[in-house]
Order: sequence, then C-alpha cells, then structure tokens
Amino acid sequence: FCGQVSNAVSSFVDSFVDFIVGGQILSKHAQSSANSFHPAAGAGGEARNHGGDSGMGIVTRIPAVERLVAIGDIHGDLAKTRESLRIAGVVDEDDRWIGGKTVVVQVGDVLDRGGQELKVLYLLEKLKGEAQRHGGDLHIMNGNHEVMNIEGDFRYATKEALDEFSAWAQWYRRGQALKERCHGLGRQPDVFKNVRKSIPDGVRARYAALRPGGPISSRFLAHHPTILIVGSTVFAHGGILPSHLDYGLEKINAEVRDWIQGRKGRQAPGYLRGKDAVVWARQYSIPVESLCDCRLLDEVLTGITGASRMVVGHTIQAPFGINSACRNQVFRVDVGMSSGCANTAPEVLEIRHDTVVRVLS
Repeated sequence: FCGQVSNAVSSFVDSFVDFIVGGQILSKHAQSSANSFHPAAGAGGEARNHGGDSGMGIVTRIPAVERLVAIGDIHGDLAKTRESLRIAGVVDEDDRWIGGKTVVVQVGDVLDRGGQELKVLYLLEKLKGEAQRHGGDLHIMNGNHEVMNIEGDFRYATKEALDEFSAWAQWYRRGQALKERCHGLGRQPDVFKNVRKSIPDGVRARYAALRPGGPISSRFLAHHPTILIVGSTVFAHGGILPSHLDYGLEKINAEVRDWIQGRKGRQAPGYLRGKDAVVWARQYSIPVESLCDCRLLDEVLTGITGASRMVVGHTIQAPFGINSACRNQVFRVDVGMSSGCANTAPEVLEIRHDTVVRVLS
C-alpha cells in the first residue's frame, strides 16, 4: 500500500510537520525544497543539497508596480510581523492575503533576537504563495543575520529560538522516520550528518537546519534575494556600493543562492562579509543624515539603469522611525520593532506608482 501512494504519504507527512512546527500548511512547491535535502560530507562540514534545482532563478529586477510596500528588520517577532502586514493592508485578522496585486519587500533579518523565527518564516512563505495567486508578491531578503546563522554564528540566538529549533528537529526526524516505513520512499537523509553530538540540542538543531545545504536554509533562505530592484527602487539590507556594481548584482544573487544550497563551501562570499558587505554596509543608514555618504549613494544609483532611490534596513532608526536622507535618495526602514531590539511600534514604507512615497503606521 505504501509503495503505491508514497508521494501522497510524503506530502502528508511534510504538511503535518509544517503545521506542527510553523503553524502553516505550505504549497507543494515550497515543500519540494525540503524533500530534496540530501546531505553529504563537504569542505567545512556543510551539507550539500544535491537534490535541489541549481538553476532556481533569483529575481534581481522586476518592473514597477502600482503599490510597493517595504518592511524592515523583523528579528523573530511574530506579533510585530503580523502587525506590520496589517498596517500595510495586505493581510486580514486571520493572516490571509488581502493585498491584491501589492508587492511587499521585507529587507532581511528575520533571524536572531526573537523566539519565533521559524513561525515568521513559515507565515511569510505562506503569504508569498497567496500573494502570487492574487497577482501580488512578497519578497523576503537575506540580511546579515541570515548570513551569520548560515555560517554557524549564533551569538544573537535566544533561548526561545533554540527551543524552537529543537522542536523542529524532533518533528523533522519523526517525519523522516514515518517516511522510511513506506517502502516506496526508501531511507531518508540524516539531517544531523557531520554535526557533533556533544553540541547542546538547540544549537545542534539550529546548525543542522541553517548550515549551507541544511533543510531550513535550502527551503527558505536560498531563494531569497540579496539584492532586489522594483521599478526605480533598489533594495539591499545594508546597501550597495560601487564594488558590488562592478561585481554584478545578478551574479551576487546567484552565488549567494548556490552558497546557501551548499554548493560553495561553508564560508560566505567576500561581498557578504565585513563592513563594506552588501548586508553589513552602513554608509547610507546612519541616523544622523550628515554622516551619510550621499555622493557615494548618487554614484551607485547613477550606475543602476532607471534607479532613483534605495531602501535599506540593518541600522535601527529609533527614535526617528522610517526616514530618508540624501534628498530622498535613500529610505531607512529598520525601526527596531522586534521585542528583542528597541520594541518600537511598527511602520512600513509605501510607494505608489513608483513615485509617491509615504510612511504608514
């Protein structure tokens, strides 16, 4: 019996684990990334997702849209995530997409400082599918905290977050064990392969899930852009510098995807590391406007065809909230909303018809 309905059994198990861990049932497309995890020893001990689609495209540029919304750093706060989405007018009280053709861009740093990171990732992934079915979209970007966690730097992970990953690991392994009982599915990959047993459970689970090629990194983070251009608006977590332009924005997105999927070793590419990294740069986000490098920003925007503004996160703007600098050439949207940061009231940035910009709160 199991041999005849193995795919149905696998899908049911994945949906069950998704609901227990993330509180959501995701689409079959989203589930397929989890099913393709096949770890193997690699340089630096990363897992390699050989079953994934190496050609999975990362969109770098999309045309202007009627309504565009930017949301800043979330840092594991599910309640503030929901509040932000409701301020944006794209979800109802039951977390269903009502934004129509609105395109939402969350600028990265979903991970760290909060205790509900997985639930946030699952919610955003669920809403992305709903948005696309209604002609809209939801793009979640990679920030410096995603990069840190993929590299195994958990210094900002909370106890609650480690507990959440421990629970994920328990249910994930139970799901794998159920699949192994079906003759048509065969032996399932060991999520903890090459992960030392001496590591505390929460840290061990987090490392296994988020390392390059890990089930959570491959399933969620690998298809998130690091750079995104929507019409005339350029998005990056930290900021784009001339060196990033010279290297190639599409190339950066493609290489980051490959690294997260376990195809490029354990360590992040150079443009993701250090103070001038695309996810670490603060040249445009220092709250004191006089300290922003407007000349550098203008040079970068001039070098991107059709670009007129940049939207960045990364640097908390409290107590100012979302604000602009350099004659509205940059908007800074990290308001420190997470209870693990400044615990401020959420705000979102709205851009209509690629020209009219306002803050919603």
